[in-house]
Amino acid sequence: MTHTIDRLRLGSGLVLLAFVTCHLLNHAAGIVSLAAQEWARHLHHAIWGEWPGLVVLGTATVVHVAIALRAIYIRRSLRLAALEWNQLLLGLAIPLLLVGHALGTTVSETLYGVEPTYPYVHASFWLVDPWVGIQRIALLVIAWVHGTIGIYYWLRLKPWFRRAAPYLLAAAVLVPALALAGVVSTGIEVTALARQPGWVRQLMQDIHYDAAAAEFAEDGERAGQIAFLVLVIGTVAARAVRQALVARSQRPMLRYPGGRQVPIQPGASVLEISRTEGIAHASVCGGRGRCSTCRVRVSGGAEHLPPPNSQESRVLARIAAPPDVRLACQIRPTRSLEVVPLLPATVTAEAGFRRPAYLAGQERELAVMFTDLRGFTQLSDGRLPFDVVYLLNRYFAAMGGAVEQAGGRVDKFIGDGVMALFGLTDPPQEACRQALTAARTMGAALDMLNRDMANDLPAPLRMGIGIHAGPVIVGEMGHGLAKQLTAIGDTVNVASRLEGLCKTLGVAMVVSDHVAAISGLPFDGFERRETEIRGVDAALAVRLVADPRELPQV
Repeated sequence: MTHTIDRLRLGSGLVLLAFVTCHLLNHAAGIVSLAAQEWARHLHHAIWGEWPGLVVLGTATVVHVAIALRAIYIRRSLRLAALEWNQLLLGLAIPLLLVGHALGTTVSETLYGVEPTYPYVHASFWLVDPWVGIQRIALLVIAWVHGTIGIYYWLRLKPWFRRAAPYLLAAAVLVPALALAGVVSTGIEVTALARQPGWVRQLMQDIHYDAAAAEFAEDGERAGQIAFLVLVIGTVAARAVRQALVARSQRPMLRYPGGRQVPIQPGASVLEISRTEGIAHASVCGGRGRCSTCRVRVSGGAEHLPPPNSQESRVLARIAAPPDVRLACQIRPTRSLEVVPLLPATVTAEAGFRRPAYLAGQERELAVMFTDLRGFTQLSDGRLPFDVVYLLNRYFAAMGGAVEQAGGRVDKFIGDGVMALFGLTDPPQEACRQALTAARTMGAALDMLNRDMANDLPAPLRMGIGIHAGPVIVGEMGHGLAKQLTAIGDTVNVASRLEGLCKTLGVAMVVSDHVAAISGLPFDGFERRETEIRGVDAALAVRLVADPRELPQV
């Protein structure tokens, strides 16, 4: 039901925006001349002024207004973002301004035979009642702004929106600007024509002016505005009564982390309940089920929820969500429920795009590498800060490039060291092979860096490399801007200890025998030794590599 209403809301809105766009382009034709504007009016009338167009336009208007009033009635909270308030208030202002314009043009033409040509319309605006002209221009601008806000909410979750946004913004500003320029241009032209003797009299004859039509439009505008205001006020009052009745009933509870719980309002979504109770909750799309930023982990009571509908299922599939994750805007609990919001309230639209499942936290079999420059502290003593930063950046670029070229991911740069992960999307054997390939490439890259900077270094750069593989917990960890993908666990600690052993054992690289075995590469030519590792109960078998460039190739 909700999905159908959303589609009707979008479809009717697009029809109305198409009509407004055509109307604005009609006015823009006035930049050329009044005659060009009148020609554009005939084209516009052929599309929207005949019965098929009028039926489509009238149906879209009724559907769009009805859905807006329904949204007000069923809304559990009026806590809206500023942009949502602007869209709502502008949308409610449109019918108030539209009724007079519709009665004075389409209805007057149908009932009284008055033909509302642009010379007559502009003469009425500029010469008879400028206030009416201001209202009509405001109507078009308000309708345009209301529609473009809706288009923004619809498209901003699309992956390509960020690239297209500057062009869409240019169109959103340019169309009404050209229309206003056309109105001013034709206003000047009509004012000049009105000074000609007999021009106004001839104009009235040409359009078949009828005073009864003008009186009908004036009276009908007032009655229509009052009727619409009564309808809006009645909707708001009905909502208040409904809320009061719901408040008297006994409700189950919605529980959040930290022990906070609030009563569940029948028919309300988890997102609506959060907003009603003043609980910050992410929702980039405004609760329309188009993004996944409001997603929650249901930690209790999931068995009482209906399965996801087709719309929610598509969004959850897009982000590869686990079974216990649901969209807060789509689940409407009827019994007590425990939820954990998964994203901060300040999240942006990018968080709603598809992301690898391991970012949410998984146990995976990875190969972990640590590298460290030997003696860099002494090497940097006495050097200018710029030289130190330049040297480190050259080194990090070479090492990071080797990791990425092999298929790995640089986890972090730690001082003058590097931590890298292999196998985020590949099986363990491939992960170990990638790590060994990266180490061999690093050895060659360091040798090239030493040759390039031979005149700037008192001694060649040396590094130690440690590689181990095993189970780790991987996911996005941290807070705010410092949140990033990383891995934790004994495997990470062992890899770091192996890198530290390079200095003790006097070699450039220490690889766990586990990595050598899984990789399937020939390691017979490298010394095998069992060594004690701090934090590991049993001795660990390792392979000692004097020069990473001598590692076997995949």
